[in-house]
Amino acid sequence: MKKQSGFSLIELLIVVAIILIIAAIAIPNLLRSRIAANEAAAVGALRTVNTAEITYQSTYPDIGFTCVFLRLGPGNGSVSSTSAGLIDATLASQDKSGYHFSTVGVGSCPVSNGIQVGYQFGARPQTPGQTGQRYFCSDQSGLLQYDDSTSIQNCATSGKTL
Repeated sequence: MKKQSGFSLIELLIVVAIILIIAAIAIPNLLRSRIAANEAAAVGALRTVNTAEITYQSTYPDIGFTCVFLRLGPGNGSVSSTSAGLIDATLASQDKSGYHFSTVGVGSCPVSNGIQVGYQFGARPQTPGQTGQRYFCSDQSGLLQYDDSTSIQNCATSGKTL
C-alpha cells in the first residue's frame, strides 16, 4: 500500500479556525486605526482651512473671511475671490477622509459693515462609529475643538480644546 501524503480534513479545519481567531483579533484594531487616521486627517484639514481663511482675509480685506469652501478651492485656473486656490479640490468638495466639512450653523459667518469678520467650520463623520467618532470645529481664533456627542453645534458651544 502506498501512503498518501497531505493534510487531513481535521488539520485543515484547525488551520482555518486559527486564521479566523487571528482575524477576529486583528479586524477591530484595524477599524480603530482607520478611525484614528480619519480623525487626524479631519484635524489637519481644519488646520488647512484656518490657514486658507487667514490668507483669504489678508488677500481680500474688502471681503474679509469666507464661509464658502468653493471660494477657497481651485477654480478654472485663474485666482480670484471666488476661486482663491488655497485648498485642494477634494477638501473644497467638503468631503474628505470619511468626514464632511461645513459651516457650523446660524451666526457662524458674522458680518460687520459689509465685511465678513469671522467664520466657523466643523467636521462631522460621514458614518459615525465607522469613519470617525468625534466632531471637530474651528473658527477665526484658530482654536480647534472636538466633541464626542452627535453634532457640530455642540462642538462649537461646549467642545474640548485639542
